[in-house]
Amino acid sequence: MTDRNRRTPDPQGAIKDPQEWVTGDEPPTAAQESYLHTLAREAGEEVPDDLTKAEASRRIDELQEETGRGR
Repeated sequence: MTDRNRRTPDPQGAIKDPQEWVTGDEPPTAAQESYLHTLAREAGEEVPDDLTKAEASRRIDELQEETGRGR
């Protein structure tokens, strides 16, 4: 029996750049917004209201580095 929900890992470990996301122009997810605001508060920065999902992802990466929560 096949599990259709199982994801096959990319053999090369590639991660798509947010610019290449099909849904990158959509509004950020609720989880992105929450985490972004948490990181921005820790960094003493403001979060623009009109970010896209891809922009929010990039800003999260930047703020993770800035706050020491980086991967």
